[in-house]
Amino acid sequence: MSSLVHAAKPLLLDFLSTIVFLVLVAMKVDPTIAASLAIGLGVAQVLFLKFTGRPVAPLQWMGLGLVLVFGTASLLTHDTRFLMVKPTIVYLLVGGVMLQRGWMLRYLPPVAAGHGEDVMIAFGYVWAALMLFTAVANAVVAIAFTSHWVSFMAIFPMASKGALFAIQYGVTRTIVRRRIIASREAPQAVAA
Repeated sequence: MSSLVHAAKPLLLDFLSTIVFLVLVAMKVDPTIAASLAIGLGVAQVLFLKFTGRPVAPLQWMGLGLVLVFGTASLLTHDTRFLMVKPTIVYLLVGGVMLQRGWMLRYLPPVAAGHGEDVMIAFGYVWAALMLFTAVANAVVAIAFTSHWVSFMAIFPMASKGALFAIQYGVTRTIVRRRIIASREAPQAVAA
């Protein structure tokens, strides 16, 4: 369970300001307050990391940028069509960032070092593909099936990401465990 927490914690922290913004908007909090709180949280996270000498990951920078851009745009436009298209833009940006080779390596628990890097790199591309697919699906639903857009957004993004997270966790854990066991048995086979 601790390796699951290790994998999920950085991802949640990367998108904390974006998550806070979306939750506040869903709770019908005044857009000015929601955007201000999310922007403040995103800036505070980056300043904290800089102050403590830790690196700011590309996804953290992107999360802050998304909150700054879309928070401000939401305040200025008050246009529901913009709000419907916004997730498409977000998913395209996220998918584009996720095309960077090895971006998921920071989520690999220390115990798996040397045994799962290739698996994490492959799943990084799978995540990118899911994000890009979600971007296209959102655009299609927002334009062609507008009345179903709220239901789509309430179900598909979280369900698909939750399913992929569970699949990745199970596959990665299984492969890494097998490789660790094989690496421990290999010296014994050579000695015999």
